[in-house]
Amino acid sequence: MRKAPVVLDSVTHLKAEHAGAAGLCASHGGRYAAYYAAKMGIGAVILCDAGIGREQAGIAGLALLEALSVPAATFSNRSARIGDGQDALARGVLSFVNGPAAALGLAPGMACREALAKLAAADLTAAPKPPEIAEARVTVSAPDAKVKIFVLDSISLVTPEDEGQIVVTASHGALLPTKPGEAVKYKAAAVVCNDADRGADDAGLSRLAALDKVGIAGACVSAFSARIGDGMSSFNDGFISALNATARQMGGQMGQSCKAFVASMVAARSQQLG
Repeated sequence: MRKAPVVLDSVTHLKAEHAGAAGLCASHGGRYAAYYAAKMGIGAVILCDAGIGREQAGIAGLALLEALSVPAATFSNRSARIGDGQDALARGVLSFVNGPAAALGLAPGMACREALAKLAAADLTAAPKPPEIAEARVTVSAPDAKVKIFVLDSISLVTPEDEGQIVVTASHGALLPTKPGEAVKYKAAAVVCNDADRGADDAGLSRLAALDKVGIAGACVSAFSARIGDGMSSFNDGFISALNATARQMGGQMGQSCKAFVASMVAARSQQLG
């Protein structure tokens, strides 16, 4: 029995009941997002190309899913807002497709609505369990540090331990419309995301203003400086392309390396703690 297609703002909103279904999930198309979609047993999925970015990280998940024989495609971040499933359904246009998706008739330039309908009409099966991805959460600060630095592949991995600390994530910087009051689950002192090359309506930066409202320093690294979906790339390779007022007040600057930005956030937070 075919399942109804699902439209979500993020692959992290997938549930067990969606296994074997076709999904339009407005997450980036990087390896971590694709891994998560496969882990949840999606039958086929359309993600966002996040501006493609460094080493084509924004579409790297297509190859991972192809290796699992899962049809997958990305929509252009210029055609619809990353992080907004309904906008992707209304305006999204495909930019890349993998082999299994092409075999079902999907092609670049096709509207997301048409592509999702084609996937939903196909005989899909739940994705096989993907190979485990290496640790997606790393502590890079010293064990005895007063202010800790956590590096995450996804902002969904934020925990209560991160409250008051510095969090570097490889998620896009878009605020999800279904969770407008949730810039981050726990109140970190500073949060870094990937700008996903900004995209339609500058959606890739929209989380920064929401972080500002709750007094959290927020910044984005350029998608062309660091691989989206790869936290350690954000930390080691990233350069700041956007930041909010709170981050500026804490010493953050446009164009500095992510490591330098983090150092300024640690210094400012340490001063706050006394």
